[in-house]
Amino acid sequence: MEFTAEPGTLVAVEGPSGSGRTSLLLALTGRMRATEGRAEVGALRLPRQAAAVRRISALAHVPGVTDLDPALTVAEHLRERALLQRRFGMSLRSFLSPRAERAAASALLRESALTAAGLDVAALVKGSRTSVRDLERIEALRLSVALALIGRPRLLAVDDLDLKLSAGELAAAWRMLTAIAETGTTVVAVGPGAPESARKVRLGTTDQESGAGDETSRAADEKSGTTDEKGAADALAETGRS
Repeated sequence: MEFTAEPGTLVAVEGPSGSGRTSLLLALTGRMRATEGRAEVGALRLPRQAAAVRRISALAHVPGVTDLDPALTVAEHLRERALLQRRFGMSLRSFLSPRAERAAASALLRESALTAAGLDVAALVKGSRTSVRDLERIEALRLSVALALIGRPRLLAVDDLDLKLSAGELAAAWRMLTAIAETGTTVVAVGPGAPESARKVRLGTTDQESGAGDETSRAADEKSGTTDEKGAADALAETGRS
């Protein structure tokens, strides 16, 4: 199987548990080395240019990889992500700019990410001091997406979109990701119920059903082979280098 998704496409990955959905996201974002297939993210080839792919991609809501700390508040998560962005994602020109200018730019980026994710911090039970453990599941999902967007990724990968969400919340989550894709960010999300406008990719089919034994795909100008779960333990280490 092979598919192409231009920049700004919403790709919905469907398939049963164990079909390689999470591995596909980790491979596409350069966090895990695929054992088969080929992938390109823009002009970058995987796995040879995985480090470069990590710089232009982000993960959200991936269990065991991007888990939110339930004891931290929304503000603390945002502050921590902003510090990481300044440390690893800032250009030399921005780094050398006046401190007040850097702070203003960081605040604007944070607010833009929250708006794109649809998270109204002021409406939370304790505002920005609300702990993650007190968030509704859809709010936690929105926060995870907002944190990923602070890095201004060209490719955003979101896992387990339907994890314990109601039908209405799932529909709202797909609307959020559709709006993000419309800004030009390619979004690859795992979950059912995607809108008709999404490019759907089904994993877990047999060779006869798919018509080929070697499955490859492409998202954000990319081709990626689906992978098995081998090597998933390396994902945390690779994410730490992004």
